[in-house]
Amino acid sequence: MQTPFQLKVPEDAMIDLRRRLAQTRFPDQAPGAPWAYGTDATWLRELVNYWLEDFDWRAHEAALNSFPQFTVPLADINLHYLHVPGKGPNPTPLLLLHGWPGSVFEFMDLIPRLTDPVRFGGDASDSFTVVAPSLPGFGMSFQPGQPRFSVEQMADVFASLMTDVLGYRRFATQGGDWGASVASRLGMVYPEETIGVHLNLLPLRRDVGAINEDNPAELAYLAELRRWLHEETGYSTQQGTRPQTLAFALTDSPAGLAAWIVEKMRSWSDCHGEVESVFTKDQLLANISLYWFTGAIGSSFWPYYARHHGPWPLPDGQTVDVPMGYCEFPAEIVRPPRSLAQRTFTDIRRWTVMPRGGHFAAMEQPEALAKEICAFYRPLRDV
Repeated sequence: MQTPFQLKVPEDAMIDLRRRLAQTRFPDQAPGAPWAYGTDATWLRELVNYWLEDFDWRAHEAALNSFPQFTVPLADINLHYLHVPGKGPNPTPLLLLHGWPGSVFEFMDLIPRLTDPVRFGGDASDSFTVVAPSLPGFGMSFQPGQPRFSVEQMADVFASLMTDVLGYRRFATQGGDWGASVASRLGMVYPEETIGVHLNLLPLRRDVGAINEDNPAELAYLAELRRWLHEETGYSTQQGTRPQTLAFALTDSPAGLAAWIVEKMRSWSDCHGEVESVFTKDQLLANISLYWFTGAIGSSFWPYYARHHGPWPLPDGQTVDVPMGYCEFPAEIVRPPRSLAQRTFTDIRRWTVMPRGGHFAAMEQPEALAKEICAFYRPLRDV
């Protein structure tokens, strides 16, 4: 049974947050360039002060509540999702999936462009009815003590949401980060229900040994992959091996939580080192505050643990055979070439190299991403 939902953080939780922010103990800044060893202490002081003095959580809460939201009991949790009707003659249902360290706040500017394209100069025939869930264990899809979910389990939950709960016989998918893995898994395991898979991250196994060094594109990717594995994977090792230990610190310290998340927002976006050239403080803090108020940071680590201790969500030897489209954003964390992608995705219909943007494409480039999603699905709507 679906239940309408509105987010309303208790006032005492907001008072507690302000108290903790005011009592933050900051570390000293390590010698060397700012951000060289992680989040810059001076910048974080500014963010914490803004969070304490100027940030208006209620405004962002109201903006989220302007979208129709629901919860439904599935797989022993209460699953939260936005369900926004499309404005057009025959909107296609689209399952829109976020990742880590994101949330449904990533989609605030993207959803209207998909549900009401005419408002943004597009065609009504391109409209989607958007279903944007909080991944199990994230945001409003978390309650203390609930089961944890792998990518494979998330795909099963969302297949049930779309078909059994919402009654869509077939549906489109789009995702980045973990959302890309879940969407791809849906295409692999539920091909009859999945119209297509549109991605802004390729969820391919990061296996140096799989590279064909006689292929120039794959050889260039090898250098990129080696740099990523050497410099950027400390967070995933910690989250994938000892998630509970890290959860104590980030559940207790809002400044620590902000430092952990913002460092990724800066490193993985197309900001050239200036995080506020892409995201406002308000955008950053809306997402961080959601993690804080829901207490979901520890459970959000679980997909890393499941991947670290189990098989890759797209098993070796199996392929995704439904139509696939991909946007390659220049600042994405890794950018495998098409020759590698087609070993897993057998029906690549659209492959677009984007001029700007990074890992958080829905926030960084909502207009460009919306146009690509519409273009990919346009010929598939009546298939």
